[in-house]
Amino acid sequence: MATGDGTLLARMRGVTRVYRRGGQDLRVLDGLDLDVERGDFLALMGPSGSGKSTILNLLGGLDRPDAGTIDVEGTEITGLSSDALAAWRARHVGFVFQAFNLIPVLTALENVELPLLLTPLSRAKRREHAQYALEIVGLKDRMDHRPKQLSGGQEQRVAIARAIATDPTMVLADEPTGDLDRASADAVLDILTRLVSEHGKTVAMVTHDPAAAKCAKRLLHLEKGVLVEQGTTHGA
Repeated sequence: MATGDGTLLARMRGVTRVYRRGGQDLRVLDGLDLDVERGDFLALMGPSGSGKSTILNLLGGLDRPDAGTIDVEGTEITGLSSDALAAWRARHVGFVFQAFNLIPVLTALENVELPLLLTPLSRAKRREHAQYALEIVGLKDRMDHRPKQLSGGQEQRVAIARAIATDPTMVLADEPTGDLDRASADAVLDILTRLVSEHGKTVAMVTHDPAAAKCAKRLLHLEKGVLVEQGTTHGA
């Protein structure tokens, strides 16, 4: 069911991913087909081990499938070399993780600037982009604070600012509210929603939180690597 602007952004076809664990093959994804439109806000739900995070890792070029193809904006990323894939990922993907993954000795501004160091931007332009990203998440007044001086919700908002600082095509969020209280989680979900509605971003989110899933436009359920249900939410 289409919920974006009608422009196909990413297409996964026949995607299979198998991991070797304890001498046995674990088929995490089994011939998955998935389309993601530009401007979509997709929530992936399902039990642990159903393949949710694997889909994010494959869409974002952190992992490669054992079979099938993944095309993003006309680029078949499954065919890229490791170096080309890393360069593509730096331009097109912003990641948000449950554990924030901020550098403790760096300020919020310096953490957000990190991915911009891989770009040709001048130091002044990097700072300008980082400050704007922090402004979007409502933390421009905390840019000189280090992670230990921030609440968990603020840390995750810094992590989102870092993810969007390079103006990526997609924001991929893996359990972004998993370690947060309800109020902080709702603030993070509001930011993700506004990234789609106000800034034209495409967001794919893994979550176990029904309240988080309701903020998405489209909900997908996975069971043992197979898409078993999908539909729209009240966020559509």
